[in-house]
Amino acid sequence: LLFVVVGCCCLLFVDGDWMHFILSPSKLLLRSRCVLPLPLSLLSTCKVNQSTMSYNGRELPKLVEKEEALPGRDEEMELTNEHFVLKNPIKPPFDDSFESVVVATGCFWGSERVFYKRLPGVYTTAVGYINGFTPNPTYKEVCSGKTGHSEAVLVVWDPKQANFVDLLKVFWESHNPTSGPRQGPDVGTQYRSGIYYRTETQKLLAEASKKAYQEALKEETELEITTEIVPCPTFYYAEDYHQQYLDKPNNRQYCGADPTGVALPKPSEWDLSEEELSNVTTNDVIWSKVWAGCVFGK
Repeated sequence: LLFVVVGCCCLLFVDGDWMHFILSPSKLLLRSRCVLPLPLSLLSTCKVNQSTMSYNGRELPKLVEKEEALPGRDEEMELTNEHFVLKNPIKPPFDDSFESVVVATGCFWGSERVFYKRLPGVYTTAVGYINGFTPNPTYKEVCSGKTGHSEAVLVVWDPKQANFVDLLKVFWESHNPTSGPRQGPDVGTQYRSGIYYRTETQKLLAEASKKAYQEALKEETELEITTEIVPCPTFYYAEDYHQQYLDKPNNRQYCGADPTGVALPKPSEWDLSEEELSNVTTNDVIWSKVWAGCVFGK
């Protein structure tokens, strides 16, 4: 065990890994995870081994090349097939009447809770790893930056209670989609923003909403959205202890989201035809506010 204080930052070395805390006069803010946004000269022992490239003018980690990715394994992750809060299965098959999508907004602890707490009609959620190269990766491997995956959330919901556009509003407003491989204090390619669509309608609406949100952001920033919108590849479930983590006993109430505070324009303002808009409905509760900030408490 090693405890180091650097200004207002504290580094705690436990079981071969660094944890990063930020001190304030009134409280100890909970740690960021995996790769720390501190000068590398202070962290020679840390496992900061991702090469870098420029995102919106900032040098940040670069996605690993396929030939350099870890080999992984054939065995799937063992986990309890029950949502800790909702008590429904987290693995398919799901009822055909449900809709599902996978999204990434940074650290999946806070991301997952956003959707099962804020989106009406959610049947189940699960956290996992997506859009990388390594089959069945572990959390430690993903954190190394050598699998290519992002931390992601599977959301399964009843479309009679919430339209995909409602989910998109929560998605865009609950994180910063301009930060590339970073979200708040969490730095690494596993923290990139993404929508991994499962239908052509989801693709259409995701791309239209991205364009609309980029226009809205122009009033606040010149940064470009870096969110990847691609067909949903294999979703690898994360370890059992990560599932619904923030609602489990003895959890650390940590969320690294860094939302912009900018509202997503309504679908009527998106670049959609009248026919495309005819199948879109909105939930008034969802569209009555801006969904910025993390979800703690009940």
